[in-house]
Amino acid sequence: MKFFQLKFIPQSTDFGLLFLRLVAGLTMLLNHGLIKVMSFSDMTEKFPDIIGIGRVPGLILIIFAEFVCAGLIALGWFTRFAALVLAIGMGVAFFMAHGMKLANPGSGELAMIYLAISLTLLFTGAGRFSIDGKKGA
Repeated sequence: MKFFQLKFIPQSTDFGLLFLRLVAGLTMLLNHGLIKVMSFSDMTEKFPDIIGIGRVPGLILIIFAEFVCAGLIALGWFTRFAALVLAIGMGVAFFMAHGMKLANPGSGELAMIYLAISLTLLFTGAGRFSIDGKKGA
């Protein structure tokens, strides 16, 4: 029964935050941000103007969130700022672009998960194993 207590796994909030930042940040950067950067010219024609500022400015803002801020989150550098920006982007994606639909696969569930992760990092900060942690942030 002692095995099920999982005492062999180190209990470290900082390690947990590092793992969360690396997985979420790199997944967002590589699977969402990089694709938008690489296909920027193609996406400008079909990217939705959800917040009414135009397709190109909206695309630039979400690239900033999904590529730049996701990279900052993975590094643990300016983490709270980056998490706030990404939370806003994922909030717009979940509440406006996907219409808060969680029942159908691919209809906003992932945006909601990234929103929850971003808000978690906004509240906790990056943890000790980060560039922010080295500065005492």
